[in-house]
Amino acid sequence: MTRPSTPLVMGVVNVTPDSFSDGGRYDDPERAIAHGRELLAEGADILDVGGESTRPGATRPLLAEELDRVVPVIEALAADGATVSVDTMRAEVAARALEAGATIVNDVSGGLADPAILDAVAGAGATYVAMHWRAHSDRMQQFTAYDEQGGVVAAVRAELAQRVAAIRGAGVRDDRIVLDPGLGFAKLPHHNWELLRHLDVLAELGYPLLVGASRKTFLGRLLEDAAGQPRPVGEREAAGVALSSLLAAGLGGAPVWCLRVHDVRAHRDALAVAAQWGPATDRAVAPERDRE
Repeated sequence: MTRPSTPLVMGVVNVTPDSFSDGGRYDDPERAIAHGRELLAEGADILDVGGESTRPGATRPLLAEELDRVVPVIEALAADGATVSVDTMRAEVAARALEAGATIVNDVSGGLADPAILDAVAGAGATYVAMHWRAHSDRMQQFTAYDEQGGVVAAVRAELAQRVAAIRGAGVRDDRIVLDPGLGFAKLPHHNWELLRHLDVLAELGYPLLVGASRKTFLGRLLEDAAGQPRPVGEREAAGVALSSLLAAGLGGAPVWCLRVHDVRAHRDALAVAAQWGPATDRAVAPERDRE
């Protein structure tokens, strides 16, 4: 059996005071820059710099706050030669980040929160990661009904296809589009597992896939204690590492282009193990494909 290409690793750099994963440890630009450099040393292929928390219930920062958080970090890390992604839903932040040296825009809303972001991406010729999304974090868990649409896999595929049409219509090139199933966003735990089992259905759309499962609530629910309490965020890493190994080995029936993670070294080790599980194709290097 031929195993899929080893995924790239995207290291998370949260420049926020209310991040679910690190509690604001890197909300100061200098600490965030240092953390980004640590992730590079651990083997990150991409650094994903974000200034807005998207944890369940989070409120949005002001535009100026988000810019002040991310632009200095992106400038410094890009100057180091890092491949930098900006995690934002705002067109102005995306445009400023691209000017500062970012080459990827990771938009959890897939262009729904601010459609002008697609014009900024197209104009810069940047790579665009479009995630499945239904609403902002403060109310997204009100939109977890999928049964009337043929189940979560069919619904996510259809809604991502709609976003692809809008993204292409704005002029973003096909070889610059990446799709993300949006684990944890307007989804219950069983929805996330169903999507992971059927990544092949999403891959039928013809674009590379990014998966961000690291430290998310559905992993905490999987590991809940006898009283039904989820495993704390800081104690979910082992489950995420196991999932990275399975994804790299072909769980879901489709190759994953990139894994978005917090602990780069642990996930890089998991991918090294998965790489030994049968013959491998060349390692993924870019979200580009030939299309007729």
